[in-house]
Amino acid sequence: MSVQEVNKHAVLPPIISRNDKEFLESIQRYIITETKRVGCNEEGPADEYYAIYRNVFDKVIDYVNAYKSILTSIKKEYDAFIETIKKGRRTAFYLHGKLKVLAAEPTALVYHQRRAIQLEAKMRIIEKNSKAIQLQIDEMRQLRMEYDKKEVKVCASSTQLWKPIPGMTLQDSVNLEALNKHKQYLQDKYIKLKQDMSTKYVPAQKKIDLDEEMIVILNRRDIAENLNKDLKFRYECWFNELISLGEYERAACFAANSPKRILQNTGTMNKFKAIGKIRGKPLPLLLFFEAIFSTSQAFKRPINADLTMEGIKCGLSEERLDLVTHWVTQEKLTFSEKAGDIIFAYGEEHTYHKSKCLALAQIVYNECGLHKKALLCLCKQGQFHEAMEHIQQSKDISIDDLIQLITVCPQIDLIRCLIHGKNGKPPFLSFGLAVLHLFSVDMKKVGIKLLQEVSKSDKDVIEHLVMSDLFCTLEKWQEITNICLQNGFKNLSNDIMSILRSQAGVSEIFEDDTTNIMEHVFW
Repeated sequence: MSVQEVNKHAVLPPIISRNDKEFLESIQRYIITETKRVGCNEEGPADEYYAIYRNVFDKVIDYVNAYKSILTSIKKEYDAFIETIKKGRRTAFYLHGKLKVLAAEPTALVYHQRRAIQLEAKMRIIEKNSKAIQLQIDEMRQLRMEYDKKEVKVCASSTQLWKPIPGMTLQDSVNLEALNKHKQYLQDKYIKLKQDMSTKYVPAQKKIDLDEEMIVILNRRDIAENLNKDLKFRYECWFNELISLGEYERAACFAANSPKRILQNTGTMNKFKAIGKIRGKPLPLLLFFEAIFSTSQAFKRPINADLTMEGIKCGLSEERLDLVTHWVTQEKLTFSEKAGDIIFAYGEEHTYHKSKCLALAQIVYNECGLHKKALLCLCKQGQFHEAMEHIQQSKDISIDDLIQLITVCPQIDLIRCLIHGKNGKPPFLSFGLAVLHLFSVDMKKVGIKLLQEVSKSDKDVIEHLVMSDLFCTLEKWQEITNICLQNGFKNLSNDIMSILRSQAGVSEIFEDDTTNIMEHVFW
């Protein structure tokens, strides 16, 4: 055996440490796992296969520190070589595709040329067919024109007896009676149209003339309006100058006599009101109202309601009831409910003038158609007979209104007139309702006076009061008799009970009986 052979067999394999062995096993497992994950075989796709072993190489370099610089240089050379191979592959792929395109160009050119020849042949066929169709159209158009000319000549020469008469059926058009009737209808229609032409319509020239006339009138109106504005401005200037000079009486007369009342308005009134009172001289506002009310009869239209109300208010505030009386009774004014209320309230505050104020308020209320308030004024003046005539003439005064009337004006004479009928007519107010109302609203004194007066009457009078009462039920009469007993009118209570018991169909009155005592009258 030679020395070389001895040395060859004498060399022992390197001893691998435990850490190296674990590292090599982990590397091996990594290669197997990643290869299976990306689907690589031993020859597998170059990019994925290369990426797996590049990572392995990096791990080996990191693990072997002593050879790290040499292995890193080797890996760098391998990476550069592999990148060069990839670049060459991409260039080859690009050149291969370009080569295919260049090889296919002659074939595409041949196909395009062949398609152009086919399209040209097809265009020639279409043009040929279009010319043939156009010739057919021209021939048909020529035939149509010739046919229309012949039809016009035939229609012009014929009498058109075949055409139906408008507004008639075919059956009526051959009926002599129907034709005569239709002829008469057409003649009447013709006559009416002829009349309408002379009455309802005018020539177009007439409209032109009217338009020109309208333009002239509008121009005149504009001129008049401008002149009116100018005059109004001058009047207001003169009026303001008089006020500024302290000539309030002249200013009031100037405003009252202004043309078409251009200065009789609330604006002028406010100017006088702003002056206020002047010591030792009449109130300028009162001078204004005196002036416009004194000249109101010269105008066709009365002073408006607002100025009337303000004038009455001003006169009363200055305690010039004589002026207010003169304005209300003599002048041409426009009254309102507020104006009547102002006069009425003034009379309530000043008892010395109460009767005169009530009479004035009554005039205002009557002018406004406020019959209920006018009736109250009559009653407060003690004119009860006139009040009864007023109730008789008025149709809008109800039982509730009369109840309210005796509440506001609780006078025994008024109640007597209301509960007693006159000239065989039924009373305006129920005696029973009046008694119950007076005792229910703490007007016991008036109620007792009413019972005293009734108790002094004859039994026939009491019977008439009870029998003419159409509103009280038996239950209410029971309340009335109780009131009579409680207030010392036992005889009156007995008379009422005897009258009720004596009626047909009534034997006894019970407290829970609500039957109307006059029910038998309506059966």
